[in-house]
Amino acid sequence: MSEVVPAPDDRRAFMVVNGRTEQSWVDLSDPLRLEFEYVQRIAEVLESGVLARPEAERVRIVHIGGGGLTLPRYVEARRPRTAQVVMEPDEALTEQVRAKLPLPRNSGIKIRPVDGRTGAAQLPTACADTVIVDAFAGASVPAELATAEFLAELARTLRDGGHVVMNLTDQAPFAWSRRTLAGFTATFGQVAVSAEVPVWKGRRFGNLVVAAGADMPVQTLERHLARAPFPYRLLHGRELARWIGGAAPFTDADAEPSPSPAWSRGWFS
Repeated sequence: MSEVVPAPDDRRAFMVVNGRTEQSWVDLSDPLRLEFEYVQRIAEVLESGVLARPEAERVRIVHIGGGGLTLPRYVEARRPRTAQVVMEPDEALTEQVRAKLPLPRNSGIKIRPVDGRTGAAQLPTACADTVIVDAFAGASVPAELATAEFLAELARTLRDGGHVVMNLTDQAPFAWSRRTLAGFTATFGQVAVSAEVPVWKGRRFGNLVVAAGADMPVQTLERHLARAPFPYRLLHGRELARWIGGAAPFTDADAEPSPSPAWSRGWFS
C-alpha cells in the first residue's frame, strides 16, 4: 500500500512510499526541486522538447502513473495552465495526495482513476505532445506496460513531434530491459536511454530512462547529462542496437514485470 509520509531529512518535503520503495518526493514550497535523479532525467527530456515550445502553443502532457504528482507540479510551475492528464489507479493514494499535498488552483492537472493500459486505450489519436510512463506495482513495472502492443498504443496518441518517456528499473544483464527497448526501437523513429555508469556496468540495480519519438534531441540530452553530479551514459543509434542485440520485444502473450530490486545491494528508487 502506498502512503504519503514526511521526508525524514527535510521538514518541508513529503514522500510517497510503498514498503521499502520510495516512489515520489515533493517539496510543496518549490515544485521545481526534483530530488530523485531519474526524475531529473525525465525533466531534461521535457525541457529539451515540449517545454521549449513557444509559450503561445497549447500543449498536452499525459502521465501514466501519478504518485505524489512530482512531474505534473514541475510542469505546472514551468509552464502554467498546461493541459495535463494523470492516470493513477490507486484512488486511496490520490485521496491522500489531495489532502496532504494539494495542487495549486487552476493547475490544469486532471487525475483519472484508471490504470495505464486502460487509460491509454481511451485516449484519442494524436492528442498528446508527451507521454510519461512512470508506473509501478510495488517495486516493479507492470508487465502490460512493457509490451509492443502498449507501445503501439502510445505511438498512436502522439502528435507530430511528440515524445514518450519511460522509467525502467533493472540490473545487469538487463534481459528485461533489452526486450522492452527492442519494443521501443521497433515502434519509434529514434530511441535513447540513459542510466548511471555504475548501473550500466552491473554494479547495482537502478533506473534507465527511455526517451523515444520521431526526432530526439540527443545532443541536448548529452549536454544535460554532462552536467549531472554523477556520471551518466546515453545509448542511442547503433550503440543502442548493439546493446539490445537479438532481444525480441515483449508481447501481451509473454509479458513479464520488471525484476524486483536487489535490496541487499543498496538500490535507491
